[in-house]
Amino acid sequence: MSSSDTATLLIHCPDQPGLVHAVTGFIFAHQGNILDLEQHIDPPENLFFMRVEWAVENFTLAKDDIAAAFAPLGEKYRMGWTLHFSSERKRVALFVSKESHCLYDLLSRHEAGELPVEIPVVVSNHEHLRPAAERFGIPFHCFPMSPATKAVQERAQIDLLREHAVDTVVLARYMQILSEDLIREFPNQILNIHHSFLPAFVGAKPYHQAYERGVKIIGATSHYVTAALDEGPIIHQDVMRVTHEDSVADLVRLGKDLEKTVLSKALWWHVRDKVLVYHNKTVVFS
Repeated sequence: MSSSDTATLLIHCPDQPGLVHAVTGFIFAHQGNILDLEQHIDPPENLFFMRVEWAVENFTLAKDDIAAAFAPLGEKYRMGWTLHFSSERKRVALFVSKESHCLYDLLSRHEAGELPVEIPVVVSNHEHLRPAAERFGIPFHCFPMSPATKAVQERAQIDLLREHAVDTVVLARYMQILSEDLIREFPNQILNIHHSFLPAFVGAKPYHQAYERGVKIIGATSHYVTAALDEGPIIHQDVMRVTHEDSVADLVRLGKDLEKTVLSKALWWHVRDKVLVYHNKTVVFS
């Protein structure tokens, strides 16, 4: 095991005394060195949330044995829990259409070593961004979509993602509505980005609509994709002030900047195992 490798437990369960002691005691009993611990309590729901990360160096349990050893504790406290290792990088597929700003941003961050992920494929319904993917040495796969071919093409996309052991999908301005079949394959593992005007400015040209209404704030939202369109658990949002002096072109440019930063931050938290989903909400640990 690498000395820099860490293990992370994400936990939620009914709130009750002794939870922190039980979890940290388990780690201490196997000589684990805790590096980070955060907890949150939702009193109305009587729910307890926790993220704990520890170094696996000198841990007396082998990585493959940790889950089985922890399971009785999880059952005792009725925990929902997942175990992650920092050495096992998420394998991320980027889905795009024609807009390039989010794709270039994520590929640049990845190339610079700022995103600890593997990106085995870029998937699109158009050929426009093939040169961008190939410039970064990432295989590009195009699946043209029409109402008649969508079901077959999505099945082919799922097969491709499974072939490359993808565990996270990022819709980096992918202008297609995903089917429930694809969403079911990756529950809480598909991230989307959109402008925060929804539901006020739905449909085409949201920035034009916002300009005509004289908005003073624009924004962006990143969320997990569910079968309910644009209503999945929100991971991150941000806003920017604008004025009457900003043109439609200014709003589009500023909005794209927000979309890039909001999506990259949401993905950063996701791949660092800092996001815990319950119902249609998230707890995002710092």
